[in-house]
Amino acid sequence: MADVFASVPRKDQRAKGDCYLRGLMMDGRRKSVQAMAARLPDGNEQNLQQFVNQSTWDPVPVRRRIAERMVPRVGPDARAVDDVSFPKDGRMSVGVAPQYCGALGKQANCQVAVGVHAVSDTASCPLNWRLFLPREWADDTAGRRRTGVPEDVGHREKWRLVLDALDELAGWGTGSAGRGGGCRLRPERRLPRRAGRAGTRVRGRHPRRYHRPAARRGPHGPAWSGNGRRPAPRYRPPPVTVAELAAASGREAFSQVTWREGSRGPMTSRFLAMCVRSAGVRSRRLAQAAAVAEHGRWDGVLPQVRLLAEWPAARRHRPGSGCRTCPTTPRSRS
Repeated sequence: MADVFASVPRKDQRAKGDCYLRGLMMDGRRKSVQAMAARLPDGNEQNLQQFVNQSTWDPVPVRRRIAERMVPRVGPDARAVDDVSFPKDGRMSVGVAPQYCGALGKQANCQVAVGVHAVSDTASCPLNWRLFLPREWADDTAGRRRTGVPEDVGHREKWRLVLDALDELAGWGTGSAGRGGGCRLRPERRLPRRAGRAGTRVRGRHPRRYHRPAARRGPHGPAWSGNGRRPAPRYRPPPVTVAELAAASGREAFSQVTWREGSRGPMTSRFLAMCVRSAGVRSRRLAQAAAVAEHGRWDGVLPQVRLLAEWPAARRHRPGSGCRTCPTTPRSRS
């Protein structure tokens, strides 16, 4: 604790920080200040409340020291990006609002934070994180004043918060290779500049569409007749969704993989890997902008990504999916 809180300037603040963390790590379901103070032998509710929401100290050096200590211990194979939700009963906490709560699996009153985690087969640890401020908080003057939100802090999309956290991690020298979540974190454009090799999870029903593996030969156009405008090269086969790609491959193309031992036994599912190209206007614009910036021109080739599709054996066929030969229907991620 002394090492982690070494950057906190005052001795009494460091002592309260030590007490607060011991309260978080002790047994007990409720982790509110009042409940923790009652369990701690040296707990004082007023002191802990002051440390949490009134005492002024910079949390960034503390987070940095945690990351510096944990990365060598975890030995991460990757950095995973995800959001974490905290269900709340009232409206007194900063950033609380009716929004999707992953902890409950539904819309609920909660706070949401996005973080970058060091992950390996045996351990994981959050390295850097940001609290998400919903859009309605931007104009909630009374709520911002009540919870102490600084004037220069406003609504910022989750994917932007993730990039901020990755940039800060890179500045700390703890690395930032990662797997990002969210459709705006395009692995072929935004993340590699900050994270090297990266991947993004997508759902089978997501509207994003891909060109099939055969499209890796590049765009082409029909022969020009000499009249009118020369036809522009493009990918001729129409793009399809992730679920359509997986279903077209058929069940026999998927391989069963067991990747770890979970709390309820081996974690097993069926997967298929294929090389595809992300389609759509936004993908073309991102690819063109990157190519022009690097080479001065764009040859029309979309970046190639590897799609890893998951098709659990227990997933039943969904009516209207377009799959006529398979008794189940896939969910997919890349």
